[in-house]
Order: sequence, then structure tokens, then C-alpha cells
Amino acid sequence: MPSIEDYIYRYEGKQREILQQLHHLLTEELNLEAKLRYKIPFYYNRSWVCYLNAPKEGGVELAFTRGNELSNDQGLLDDKGRKQVMSMLIEQLEQIHDPMLLEVWQEAILLDETIPYASKRQKKK
Repeated sequence: MPSIEDYIYRYEGKQREILQQLHHLLTEELNLEAKLRYKIPFYYNRSWVCYLNAPKEGGVELAFTRGNELSNDQGLLDDKGRKQVMSMLIEQLEQIHDPMLLEVWQEAILLDETIPYASKRQKKK
């Protein structure tokens, strides 16, 4: 069964560096649990907080699963036509340490800790 490290090492150069830095920050500094789901790394606290995706075009997409519930006061997140998930493309290592991005992470973790996630999907009867 593939691991998150296997996922990261499929990539080269800057994409791999960004994935490694984000993975380290999310697991070691923000204490989120990492799990491989849908073949990409997801990061959990009480529920899904965010995930990483490496598009073919380059960079790393950092996506917040409850992005529609975040304030996005920083203007960093884009919904890309999605109803719930909001994300940003990280193309430079320096972007990871942007204080505004740290604010987004803190808000996402606080949301996860204070308001339980409720699936919006219709239950089949």
C-alpha cells in the first residue's frame, strides 16, 4: 500500500520540495494527522482540514475541505467553481511561510475544533 512519502517522491524538483515542506509543517508543526485518501495526502484534526494535490502544470495545490466556511479575509483562496473546497496554488517555497497562510491554517483548525463537520450530501433512503 503506497504511503504519503511514496506520493511525495513521485515528484521532482520544486514540486517535491514544496510537498515535503508542507507535509512537515502540517504534521510536525500543526500536529495534523496525515492519511492517503483518493491517492493524495489529506490532513486531519477532528475531521478533514486540508489536502495536497500536485497538478501536472506545476506547483502544489493546498486545498481546504471546508473552504466555503472560512472567512478568506486574506484573499488567498479560490473556489475554482467548487461549492465547498477552496484552494491556493503554491509555486514557491517562500509562500509556505507567509503569515497570511498561517492565519488561514489557524482558522481552518479552529473551525474543525469548534464546529463539527456535517456532510452536505443527501442520504440515500
